[in-house]
Amino acid sequence: MGNTKESQLTNIKLILLVFLSAASYCNCVVETEKVSVELYYESLCPYSANFIVNYLDKLFTNGLIDIVDLRLIPYGNARIGPNDTMSCQHGPYECVLNTIEACAINAWPKLEQHFPFINCIEKFVLAHEPTAWDACYKNNSLNMKLVGDCYESGYGKKLELQYAAETNSLQPPHQYVPWVLVNGQPLYEQYENVEEYICKAYEGTLPDACGSLLKFRHVNDNGKGHGNRFTLKDTLVSSI
Repeated sequence: MGNTKESQLTNIKLILLVFLSAASYCNCVVETEKVSVELYYESLCPYSANFIVNYLDKLFTNGLIDIVDLRLIPYGNARIGPNDTMSCQHGPYECVLNTIEACAINAWPKLEQHFPFINCIEKFVLAHEPTAWDACYKNNSLNMKLVGDCYESGYGKKLELQYAAETNSLQPPHQYVPWVLVNGQPLYEQYENVEEYICKAYEGTLPDACGSLLKFRHVNDNGKGHGNRFTLKDTLVSSI
């Protein structure tokens, strides 16, 4: 009887040993969460166009887009009136382009598909040729009929009403456009430094592009914190 108990205990110890050994050799890969970047904007605003063309576009060339989850919300400072009528800050044509861009996002959900199209439109806006944006259709290999059908069917307006509700529910409320959030925190007037804030917010191994963007601080209390990056929250609070 005693031998049986000893044998059972030995077996349990062996099982635990095998389990612990396997756990120690587990090569578990935990993927670092991407940094959320949201842009609330309107299509004919020159500041919005400039931010898309000269700042967001850089994310695709310097590799930062690999650590970013980017969303575009084309509504901005528009207003909803009776019977869901919509008025836009820069006139009716802005409402048209806001809707076209909303339809592009819906038709081609992948960022690498809809961003080049929207970027193309905003380049014409920056060049003071907004009505020439239809050239972006011709330079696109995607199914443009999806965007046209979305607009003509009225579905684009439904998308804009959804964007209106989302924009109007922002806390704190947006004050102007472009209104940029990084991990849910507004950058206020620091939005042109979006690359730096992305690097500060990312918790994984930083891409090479972050090397020249980050500034380091030294904390002297008890010798702690040397070389630590500012947290996004600390940096935003200090800049307001």
